[in-house]
Amino acid sequence: MAVLLTKNSKILVQGITGNQGRFHTKQMLAYGSQVVGGISPGKSGEQVEGVPVFDTVQQAVEKTGADASIVFVPAPFAKDAAFEAMENGIRLLVMIPEHIPVQDSIDIVTRAAELGVTVIGPNTFGIISPGEKTKMGIMPNHIYQPGPIGVVARSGTLSYEIAFSLTQGGFGQTTVVGMGGDPVVGQTFISVLRHFKDDPDTQAVVMVGEIGGSAEEEAAEYLKTFGKPVVAYLAGRAAPPGKRMGHAGAIIERGRGTLESKEKALTAAGASVVTMPWQVVDALREATKK
Repeated sequence: MAVLLTKNSKILVQGITGNQGRFHTKQMLAYGSQVVGGISPGKSGEQVEGVPVFDTVQQAVEKTGADASIVFVPAPFAKDAAFEAMENGIRLLVMIPEHIPVQDSIDIVTRAAELGVTVIGPNTFGIISPGEKTKMGIMPNHIYQPGPIGVVARSGTLSYEIAFSLTQGGFGQTTVVGMGGDPVVGQTFISVLRHFKDDPDTQAVVMVGEIGGSAEEEAAEYLKTFGKPVVAYLAGRAAPPGKRMGHAGAIIERGRGTLESKEKALTAAGASVVTMPWQVVDALREATKK
């Protein structure tokens, strides 16, 4: 099984005729994703990799029955794209762009909550469900395999490294979710962990966190009643206070969001916390034995 994204999800690509939209549409189709349409105003009637292009989300949903969409439009237009998708029946929305204005992200997340839409991102690598052979995102296709491990991550590159090491170590994945690296994102560790808790095929979870914010500490409270093994890796061990490290949300301010506070909270909640990415597989092996 999988969480949030399944083989039955019918996917639109907003910004399909741009370079990124074209490239990743091809990759999603190659993986097995059911991409049923693309959006590019003024280019209705064209095709990208055999996928029909529509002027609006409304037209695409009416013609294809799409219920999911991935956004590849430039950041200044991302809010409009997100609202168009949500207002026209899309219920799973993946926001790839980074540098979306914070107020726009707040507006997107607020409207999503009102409409019951699941937003992944902004500034995310997306979501992939290997057992269902479907993905919405920019992750490399070949590093994943089906299996019993759920992965939720703030960092894309680190999640790729860890997912590949899981695969090589014999631990396939149910679903891998990229929360996004911005200060305001649609999913939290807790919201994704709830899905993994309810999924009978997810037997253990890997969390990939980083410095900044309080998401990991909040997740630690939830883990006390989670009931499944959790292995956590946190990035930013050498980051100096007050300096942003890669992601807009990865900054330590006035003692909040430190690596030490996060590791302490997660360990106290029963998670196995490792200090290097390559230690995840061994820690997971030990945790699942227990």
